[in-house]
Amino acid sequence: MSQTTPIVFVVDDDISVRESLELLIRNAGWQPELLATAQEFLARPRVLAPSCLVLDVSLPGLNGLELQRRIAADRTDMPIIFITGHGDVPMSVQAMKAGAVEFLTKPFGDGVMLGAIRNAIERSRNALGHDAEMRELRDRHASLSRRERQVMALVVTGKLNKQVGGDLGISEITVKAHRGQVMRKMKAGSVADLVKMAGKLSSPPASRA
Repeated sequence: MSQTTPIVFVVDDDISVRESLELLIRNAGWQPELLATAQEFLARPRVLAPSCLVLDVSLPGLNGLELQRRIAADRTDMPIIFITGHGDVPMSVQAMKAGAVEFLTKPFGDGVMLGAIRNAIERSRNALGHDAEMRELRDRHASLSRRERQVMALVVTGKLNKQVGGDLGISEITVKAHRGQVMRKMKAGSVADLVKMAGKLSSPPASRA
């Protein structure tokens, strides 16, 4: 399997469910990873490929909802599809509010499950792309000197070079030189680009619920 092949984790203590989903997932061109308990899933290392988690609500030990709470903060790039043997409306509402993308009651049709997985993998791919973009943006910002960061912070507020120089106690020519370095290191084509980058850097991580 290539590194970018989407991975579908299935956590269900019913071996017949795991085996039927394995065939369905593999035939769709994705990589199935089958586990019987939440603890087994937590023991697995994180993956960098697009992925999702097909999770049974009723598991021995740590149940599905508890696992969802456990991984909500650090696996935002792995959408969850819940499956259950008995339709429980309050439970499904709780799961969806906590960020699940789907809540399916067994028995479910192959088409319904494939559609849910396809949607979840697309969300995962988008989340991974956003994370990679933010890492690159933070790395660029970290490459700026202390003075360059000060200049950038003032430039994105709309201040002119002369005003920036007055605030920092440096000449307009020096500001212009620092500003050029900021634009080059941040790979900004315009001040408008720089403003957008500053906005992204100052924004809290977006919820992907």
